[in-house]
Amino acid sequence: MLDHYLRGAKDYALAFLASPLYRIHPITISFIGLGFGLIAGFFLMQQQYWLGLIFWLINRILDGLDGTVARQTGRQSDLGGYIDILFDFAIYAFIPISLTVGAPSTEAFLSLSFLLASFYINAASWMYLAAILEKRRQGAQAKGELTTITMPSGLIGGAETVLFFSLFMIWPQQLILLFVSMGILVLVTTGQRLVWAARYLNKC
Repeated sequence: MLDHYLRGAKDYALAFLASPLYRIHPITISFIGLGFGLIAGFFLMQQQYWLGLIFWLINRILDGLDGTVARQTGRQSDLGGYIDILFDFAIYAFIPISLTVGAPSTEAFLSLSFLLASFYINAASWMYLAAILEKRRQGAQAKGELTTITMPSGLIGGAETVLFFSLFMIWPQQLILLFVSMGILVLVTTGQRLVWAARYLNKC
């Protein structure tokens, strides 16, 4: 939801940070970002939440920089886009799992299961829809989007995910509440896309 409003400021900031990285291949940046995300998770398993937060935020910055460097140096590729989204989902799973392993309880594992299930359902809701839109030539390229494939918008997007995951680390005492709250909002987002698809796809 917030991605649309933050896009300009985000692109400006990333363009400023990207120039020293032009000699590094964008896919290499993706792998470095993955490493920072994994380190964040290992810190969270040790309940070192502030260190985890720092490495998580670096991971998110690098996640934006790989695409910016690719665009500005003419090295965009389908493989790069595929690796980028694959690594995103790996870290989106690893961070909540790490937090739960660091402070285990029955309630924590149940709320984690609910959150990851919502991610799983949400992934199907936008990835298959994106594939249909690409098939109909109404995808990212047709819309002039900067991503490899179109990302149908909803209540929970990239900015909201960064915010929620950061709150997991800032406020770990309320982890169960935050897991459940995010899971519910992710399912609402899935419902938004389902309603849109039911209205739009039947007309085309």
